[in-house]
Amino acid sequence: MRAVLSQVIGLTRLCISGPGGKVGALYFLMIFGLGLAGVQVGVRLIAWTADFYNALQKLDVDGALRQIAVFFGLIAISVCIHLGSAYLRKMLQIRWRRALTEAALDRWLAGKAYWHMRERTDHGLDNPDQRIAEDCRIFVEKLTIEGLELATNIVALVTYVAILWSLSTFALSFSLFGYAIEIPRYMVWAAPLYVAIATFITHGLGRPLKALTVEQQRREADFRFALVRLREHVEAVALADGEPAERRLFRERFGAIAGNWQKLANRELILGFFTRPYFQTVLRIPLFLALPAYLAGRVTFGGLMQIGSAFQNVVTTLSWFVFSYRDLTELAAAASRLSHFMRAAEGATAPMAGPALHRTSNAEMRLRDLVLKTPAGRRLPPVPDLKLEAGGSYWLAAPSGHGKSTLAKAIAGLWTHGEGWIERPDGRILVLPQQPYLPLGDLRATLAYPQAPEALDDERLRAALATVGLEELWSLDAEAWTDMRRGLSGGERQRFALARALLQAPDWLVLDEATSALDAQSEGQVLAALRHALPASALILIAHRAPQGLGSLRMIELAQPPSRPDAVHATAVAQAEPIV
Repeated sequence: MRAVLSQVIGLTRLCISGPGGKVGALYFLMIFGLGLAGVQVGVRLIAWTADFYNALQKLDVDGALRQIAVFFGLIAISVCIHLGSAYLRKMLQIRWRRALTEAALDRWLAGKAYWHMRERTDHGLDNPDQRIAEDCRIFVEKLTIEGLELATNIVALVTYVAILWSLSTFALSFSLFGYAIEIPRYMVWAAPLYVAIATFITHGLGRPLKALTVEQQRREADFRFALVRLREHVEAVALADGEPAERRLFRERFGAIAGNWQKLANRELILGFFTRPYFQTVLRIPLFLALPAYLAGRVTFGGLMQIGSAFQNVVTTLSWFVFSYRDLTELAAAASRLSHFMRAAEGATAPMAGPALHRTSNAEMRLRDLVLKTPAGRRLPPVPDLKLEAGGSYWLAAPSGHGKSTLAKAIAGLWTHGEGWIERPDGRILVLPQQPYLPLGDLRATLAYPQAPEALDDERLRAALATVGLEELWSLDAEAWTDMRRGLSGGERQRFALARALLQAPDWLVLDEATSALDAQSEGQVLAALRHALPASALILIAHRAPQGLGSLRMIELAQPPSRPDAVHATAVAQAEPIV
């Protein structure tokens, strides 16, 4: 319980400290103020109960009609308070959700945490998209409802107990085993005892709900992820006739949902055997407890109804935990998952043992004593010591599985498994993978990525497309581009990525099989245009075949083991003589 409370407090601080969070805190206070006004309406209704039923007992028609008018006036005020609170709560929720979402995104994107987290499980860390989108929403919604109710109920409880104390002037007298027992103001003591027992039973029966709710959220996210994966790879699945396999996967994922759902239903059924009778009797128990005083003639009928109303308010206020238990488990589950995600994202950017990256003012890149490893710790073949000069063209060749793509990630500063030294110049380094990424947005936004589209004029964007042979895309409107981007071939996607590289004009451009989907002639044309447009940039190509169109090209065979340390450079230079 203490851990959950600490998590809720920490996440609430993020809500308040984020953009718009302080305005949201003001909304919170305004809603709390309206809640206190609602308590005063409740107090007035308690007094109204005595006045109305006393008028009925006396057959006072005018008095009864007057109290009916008062009742509708109080209801009108109550409705206004409720609607005002509901509207302000919506405004509060969207502000705090935005603040919490921004905090989650900051941690996920900072230091490329999203990259480092993808290969970790961290004892159940999964589906970061759900943590950011769904858990932030659930947490804020439950917090703003249950938190405000708790704050309001604390004040309401003091008020209602004071009223009940003033009304319960009589004692309960009875004998037990021959002893005379008298309990003064027994109605005041009966309320917390009644609710305490109910709360203890409710928590005991409902305690497993939190873990089951967390598991249900995880399995729902896994099922949704499988559906999204099919949508993103419709062509590959269709060509492979993979519908039966996808169906089996969906059936398996949904079966996991149904299995945990059954456990949830069973637990809620067990809890309901107690809570449902409690809900239905909690408003009648007060009258039963006050009946001895009424039957003894100590209170009038109106007084009986007034005491019953006051007792009901005390009991229902104390029963907040019982009534809200299901929502509180969802709040605790969301807080637990979200806090876990935040800690994992912050920890993902912590320094890890791996190749040492050093910035250098020299116009060259050096790799020394570099040995990369897989995340499981398996050593990949050592990388020969290299010196790559600015403005040069290099072809890094090696068989499949040698670790060429891993080397590209290490040069980019992403790979944290291994040892050795990588000295990188101050200039911008851009790595293009084999599978290009086309972000959401219109043609200009997709082409300018990661820059804002307004940062580049239309002439530069159009010229970049023309350079790689995709000028016909420029005439597409937003709807046509959305349709076209789904049907782009692998080669067209790679051309598009090269156009983006032209616009970014990096000092060092690493192409990791970034032209593998092009035929040799098209590759030669595109690379020749790339070399002409970026004459001062170093081009490092990782490919199985000799790249075409670059003129003078130095080939570096990564797979050839050097016979001695000083032979590495000589071997690389000797193999670099041919002009491809």
